[in-house]
Amino acid sequence: MPKLKTHKGASKRFKLTGGGKLTRVRAFRSHILTKKSSKRKRRLGSEQLVSKADTKRVKRLLGV
Repeated sequence: MPKLKTHKGASKRFKLTGGGKLTRVRAFRSHILTKKSSKRKRRLGSEQLVSKADTKRVKRLLGV
């Protein structure tokens, strides 16, 4: 069986941590920021772990 290619779209969106967990960037931070509070925008700037339900699928896309 040949090697699987990395899904390039997924590789740009997800990052693997040292412990083997996956991080992602939160949505709703790109535009229409005037109506969003500073607290909300600050929280959206931080990275978040990928949910347990999606981890297996994302790891497969990344070829991990």
